[in-house]
Amino acid sequence: MKFIVSSSALLKQLQSLQGVLASSNTLPILDNFLFEIDNKKLTVTASDLETTITATMAVEGKEKGNVAIPARLLLDTLKAFPEQPLTFGVDGKHFGIEISSDQGNYKMTGFSGAEFPKSPVLEDPTSITIPAGTLATAINKTIFATGNDDLRPVMSGIFFELSEEAIRFVATDAHKLVRYTRSDINSPKATSFIVPKKPLTLLKNSLAATNAEVSVDFNENNASFSFDNTRVVCRLIDGKYPNYEAVIPKVNPNKLTIDRQSFLNSIRRVALFSNKTTHQVRLNIAGSQLAISAEDLDFANEANEKLTCQYEGEDMMIGFNSRFLMDMLVNLDSEHVIMEMSAPNRAGILLPSEGSEHGEDVLMLVMPVMLNN
Repeated sequence: MKFIVSSSALLKQLQSLQGVLASSNTLPILDNFLFEIDNKKLTVTASDLETTITATMAVEGKEKGNVAIPARLLLDTLKAFPEQPLTFGVDGKHFGIEISSDQGNYKMTGFSGAEFPKSPVLEDPTSITIPAGTLATAINKTIFATGNDDLRPVMSGIFFELSEEAIRFVATDAHKLVRYTRSDINSPKATSFIVPKKPLTLLKNSLAATNAEVSVDFNENNASFSFDNTRVVCRLIDGKYPNYEAVIPKVNPNKLTIDRQSFLNSIRRVALFSNKTTHQVRLNIAGSQLAISAEDLDFANEANEKLTCQYEGEDMMIGFNSRFLMDMLVNLDSEHVIMEMSAPNRAGILLPSEGSEHGEDVLMLVMPVMLNN
């Protein structure tokens, strides 16, 4: 088996797949890329059993065959080459691989492609189409709110909730929650599923470089995302997602409107002086003034800042984890943000104050922390 391929084109393709490679695999074959040649088409696959990602590219070749090539060695080799055509020769019997370049020849030992796990085939899937930019935005705005608790695996992914009216993406770790809705996209039937964080992170990186439509196919166990020459297939998280609507307070009479960037910068500075365990910042709102403060009693550190704001409601003092607030403010795009609150022991809601993109609705919720007055 022999084929010729551009060194930089192959490297770019492999770099888009390498995120799926686990640092320690139960099956040694998963430390390899599966190369499948069919005339002038090369299909490369990487997998960790839970997630499989496949990319296709054009090469010069006339044969059919497959081989598993050690991923790290191949990546490091390609990084060391300037742009040039490389000739790959594969011994079909012993799976020896020889790469020929302008500079010389390089030999490595591969494995039989037949040992590589087969990508799952989705039987009787439901399908919807989402523009790449929309899906990338939805993942970006929600993935930071997913949890890492092994005891609650359903919270470690993004909840896709599809209906005939809209499509909704939800993420929560019980301390913060993001609900991102698109009313300009709908599904042929109402259904829902939970996608793990890892395949969505891989997907987010790949979607940044395309304007394609993403075909999303899913059944009870797996989901696949296909666009351009790439396909990501992953196992879904099994379980029932918590009733997130129940934790969103519906009546919030206290409403703060403030410049997003000023608020973010102020919290960044003040949070440096907060307790390193709680990361607590205190918001004291009175009239048109917001006082932001933090302290670390163990080291006698303290910081205070004042910002002007628009405020409707009773004077209020409330505490939040500064990291959660900063995550949310970074992931909102509007010039001003609205913070709605009902009481110091109830969740605060962050919303963009300016009109969002057509069909887009985003709500972020953050739980308060007890103030140690």
